[in-house]
Amino acid sequence: MIEPALPLHAEWTKLRTVSGPIWLLIGTVAITVAAGAAAAASVRCLPGAVCQVDAAKLSLTGIQIGQVVVAILAVLVISNEYSTGMIRVTLTAMPHRLAVLAAKGAVVTGLVLAAGTVAVLGSMLAGRIILPDHGFTAAHGYEALSLGDGPVLRAAAGSVLYLGLIALLSLGVATIVRESGFAIGVTLGLLYLFPILAGVVTNPYWERHLQQIGPMNAGLAIQTTVGARNLPLSPWAGLGVLAAWAACALLAGGLVLRLRDG
Repeated sequence: MIEPALPLHAEWTKLRTVSGPIWLLIGTVAITVAAGAAAAASVRCLPGAVCQVDAAKLSLTGIQIGQVVVAILAVLVISNEYSTGMIRVTLTAMPHRLAVLAAKGAVVTGLVLAAGTVAVLGSMLAGRIILPDHGFTAAHGYEALSLGDGPVLRAAAGSVLYLGLIALLSLGVATIVRESGFAIGVTLGLLYLFPILAGVVTNPYWERHLQQIGPMNAGLAIQTTVGARNLPLSPWAGLGVLAAWAACALLAGGLVLRLRDG
């Protein structure tokens, strides 16, 4: 029986000894915080106006861009080994293929969760600093963003989990597809196709249904702190939809990995 620590240690060694993953993690944090700060700086609540802005969700806008870097990182974790032929060495040294996939998933998700935590905290801090200067003050019904507020904490923690699930979804897709460019395209297609379709359909039933089943639309419901009862899915149920997509991708990836040659 193979000790679980062995594949975990091997995968951790692979990632920490090359510079690419580190830069992608740094890029995730930088892009997420910068986009969130830009979004917060782009809106104003003028005196006397009725402002209807979900401050927490606005500050976390950068997650929608940062997820692209996360998807690239997770895809490269396995597709790089296929492109270089190193996957044969990996599977020879560790013949239990599902253990290898589980180790890759654990390591990349752990790193993404760590980077995501930094990115989310930076985004929330940027929103807390910028929004009051743009009129979002207590006088307009907006308290300063605080993780002590239940819905805000849920939006922040849920956004970190969202990025972790995007990493698992991307890893599953890459395990099935192998080729990095194609895997990245498929993953981003899954994320962005449903919002595009929901935006062009004219039937309210299908629009709502597409929002319920799309991994990005459903998953990002976790960020909503205002009017959550009007969402197609509740915040946690939406994150559950994304988790189901990630689980299906990993299950399919694990099956393909077991059945085919390295």
